[in-house]
Amino acid sequence: MPPSLSSLLPFVLFAFVASITPGPTNILVLSNSARYGARAALPIILGAGAAAAGIVLLVGSGLGDGLALLPRVQRAMQWIGLLWLSYLAWQIWRAPARPLDAQASDARRLGVLGAAALQLVNPKTWMMALAVVSVFAGSDSDRHSRVLWLSLVFFLVALPCLGTWALLGAGSARWLRSPRALQRFNRGMALLLLASTWMSLGA
Repeated sequence: MPPSLSSLLPFVLFAFVASITPGPTNILVLSNSARYGARAALPIILGAGAAAAGIVLLVGSGLGDGLALLPRVQRAMQWIGLLWLSYLAWQIWRAPARPLDAQASDARRLGVLGAAALQLVNPKTWMMALAVVSVFAGSDSDRHSRVLWLSLVFFLVALPCLGTWALLGAGSARWLRSPRALQRFNRGMALLLLASTWMSLGA
């Protein structure tokens, strides 16, 4: 049985804020769409949205309770995610400043599975899932059904939010025609990704 509109509305607002605010996934969507076009960001959007919803479902199905009892595992997962995302930031920083048209033809882009895997090591996604389950899932007999609905709603809210970042990136491509402008953009995105990643450490 789906939750009532009055109980769902606060969660929709939470999901919107969690999805639209800057974070590692948003920065990667922005960066890829600016360099390769908005269509190139679609696999990232679908993979990231589906994986984030899946993590909410996993945490709500009991994984969150297990993680709460294993703080060392939580810390290890967080550090693995921080280091991996920092490596991605370094890759963006040192990306060659070739013309965008040339990049679009031979670039190795992040696909659906790659974007989904990134959510598994993204500290922000796990903290969001734990917050969703602790605040919105409840503890009664309908908990599992409610978690399933929350996962679905989060996925549906995340898609247009990430899509907004893709459109923003695609719109900025007109200013990235020169190698110097592209290098500045790459390095700015790398710094933003690094900052959004490490800010989650103190959250």
